[in-house]
Amino acid sequence: MPHRPTDIDPVVLGALLRRHGWQPHGSATGQCTRWTPPGPGTTPTSLLVPTSRAFPDCDDLLTEALAALTRSAAPSARDILTCLTLPSDEIRWNRDTARPTAPDATPWSTQDRLRTAARQVLLAAALAVHRHARHHGARHRDHARALIDDVLVGTAPGAPHGLTAFVPVDPGRPVTERLHHGLHATRDAVDYQRATGRPDAFDTAVAAGAGRELTEALIALVHGTEGATVTLAWAPATGAPTGCATLPEPVEFTPGDLPALRVASARYLRDEPSVPAHVTGTVTRLRRSGHHGAGTIRLRVLTGADVPHLRVILDEDAYRTAAHAHLAGIPIRVSGRLESTGGFRRLTGAYGVEPVQVDDAERERLMKSLGED
Repeated sequence: MPHRPTDIDPVVLGALLRRHGWQPHGSATGQCTRWTPPGPGTTPTSLLVPTSRAFPDCDDLLTEALAALTRSAAPSARDILTCLTLPSDEIRWNRDTARPTAPDATPWSTQDRLRTAARQVLLAAALAVHRHARHHGARHRDHARALIDDVLVGTAPGAPHGLTAFVPVDPGRPVTERLHHGLHATRDAVDYQRATGRPDAFDTAVAAGAGRELTEALIALVHGTEGATVTLAWAPATGAPTGCATLPEPVEFTPGDLPALRVASARYLRDEPSVPAHVTGTVTRLRRSGHHGAGTIRLRVLTGADVPHLRVILDEDAYRTAAHAHLAGIPIRVSGRLESTGGFRRLTGAYGVEPVQVDDAERERLMKSLGED
């Protein structure tokens, strides 16, 4: 059972019941409302919920309502309890597939693809919270994952091809808000391209949260289906954020949208510029074809780039410097440009390679971490 009844706002409980299809009975102006679950149901369940805390027996009725929800066989009861326990925005993905399945069942591979695509959608929104970009590549991943690590996921009640994510308002509200704007901007950009043949709207959509990561996620969501929808619902306890619809409309994408999404994805990748970087890191791997000449190193980044590792091509002198630093267990400093086409995992035009002196304790720590790698 979630929080104590004294922690539950009956208005929030009523809003969650209505959102999940429970039917209210009784006078709209009464002090209590009786709620029954959607569908026929084999065991009758009803909840008597006060309309406000002003009702004298409010806590007793809420105690009984929470206990009834805990015992209820209604699929939505679990989701309602989840939102009461942890105030969350809800995101629902539904895929329309022609393949017949048993009622309330779906093939493992289909559900796995849905979960993978849904996580891609959430990660794309979390990346856009960190900063707007046509293409993030490997950058900012740790920051983005931290925003969605606490998301809870469950199968949408009565929708075997659906999935519901519960995004905690703290710290996840910025993710849901960015997803709301990004989805609608992408939908508008697709419509504009299909109507005019021009991709301009995808450029302006970046400021709303669109980008290669979101378009690729939507491609994965729609591929192999007859269409897919994403529906957002704000946590009743906090309401809609400023600038967002109180009851957002579902955003739908169909197979007919895939060509526009693929063109946009390729365009986002092509148009994201390389960025200058001054990186400090430890050399974890060295490779060259002979005893002399240029070579390639793998650098574990300490500072200067928001990716864990970089691949760097060095001339003979710089390669020798990197090899000596590797043997001595000390970092190097190198400058160049991070290339978007490699997901910002590749540093080109490298120059200024030099070892970074560290004290014995730090050197020992770096050597140990290199051994772990």
